[in-house]
Amino acid sequence: MLTRREEREQAFFLIFEKAFNSETELQELYDLAVETEIIGETAFVKELSFKTLENVESIDPVIEKYCIGWKMNRISKVALAVLRLAVCEILYFDDIPVSVSINEAVELCKKYASEEDKSFVNGILRSVSKEEK
Repeated sequence: MLTRREEREQAFFLIFEKAFNSETELQELYDLAVETEIIGETAFVKELSFKTLENVESIDPVIEKYCIGWKMNRISKVALAVLRLAVCEILYFDDIPVSVSINEAVELCKKYASEEDKSFVNGILRSVSKEEK
């Protein structure tokens, strides 16, 4: 049984992987990751990763709105995947407290991104939480 943190991390893997495989359908990436046991087959992993990528056209403008002085293409792929996942949680998962989404995003950055990315992601998400909710 996976913890919610582990499930969130696995959803992050899929969102990050999709950035490098834009032509591949998400379902195909998901099925392959489950088959090769890179991720566990859980409802939350699937819902979070699919909802994030299905709504990327509405999530990215929210991120861009708070990237003062930054262009989206300058954000590292890791930080962007974390931001997309967390903004999706903030906007579309009412049962997850915003503070949890922000904390979990920062933890993902601590593990997979740079110190600069961690601070950047934290700042963007704090602004999103104040303005968008």
